[in-house]
Amino acid sequence: MRFRTCKLGSSCAAASGVAPVWDVTVFTKNRDRLLGTEVASKFFAAVLADPEVKPLLPSAYFSVAGTLIEAWASMKSFRPKDGSGEALGPGRNGERDFHAEKRSDETHASTTDPDARLARKSNGQASKLCYAGHVVIENRHGLAVAATTTQETGIAERDAGEAMMAGLDRAARSTLGGYKTYDTRAFVRAMGDMGVTPHVTQHANGRRSAIDGRTTRHLGYAVSQRIRKRVEEVFGRRKEIRACAAPCCAGWSGSDGASRSASPPKPPSGCRSCWRRLPDWRRQQASTR
Repeated sequence: MRFRTCKLGSSCAAASGVAPVWDVTVFTKNRDRLLGTEVASKFFAAVLADPEVKPLLPSAYFSVAGTLIEAWASMKSFRPKDGSGEALGPGRNGERDFHAEKRSDETHASTTDPDARLARKSNGQASKLCYAGHVVIENRHGLAVAATTTQETGIAERDAGEAMMAGLDRAARSTLGGYKTYDTRAFVRAMGDMGVTPHVTQHANGRRSAIDGRTTRHLGYAVSQRIRKRVEEVFGRRKEIRACAAPCCAGWSGSDGASRSASPPKPPSGCRSCWRRLPDWRRQQASTR
């Protein structure tokens, strides 16, 4: 597919529409300007409005999923809110002992990224400071039609799913596939009020499901459950194209639970692994700009 670089390029480089385009060699000096103008959301909207893409979007069948986005803040910065706790060891990157210390979002907060929340993907895995990323795709072509970033609150996936579906241009009667996280009474009720049939995976571990045979008996439910896995390809493509196992962001701002992820002021590299591969003189030069 041919991208219309004249339209998309102008929205990225001169987000205000009239501001002059900066030189690529001074990109780091324009980082705040790039992030403050919400270029990513404008680029995404421009792609969806492209004449070659728009005919593919009208759909009544969608899928939703969420993922954890690792914050730039380190676990060493996750300290008690009351100021207590063991001090860091000597040196630029001093050590700190976390053993026998109970940490939670209620009692601790990151000193470098207070908006980050402690979360883990599954039982048995290490907890990390994270944000939550969410995406909705249409099932026919697997195209992402909505995306957002929120704080990880434990119910962020369901709240973001409701917000994204409410803002979509869709058919009056639609379906939304999702995994077990979305199988709650509140979410199913909210989708019903919007005219969306929730084709979510049912809980099978003794917990009562919010949907019953009136939904699962239809062939469309089985189809949605099979195709909903395509939404994970969005996260997979990000890892493949960016060559990053996990994106990193710092800071969170937004309203009504919706937000845009922002890159930290330092380091300016796209991910932590790329930053580590830079020579010392290059990192020092980039950090002082």
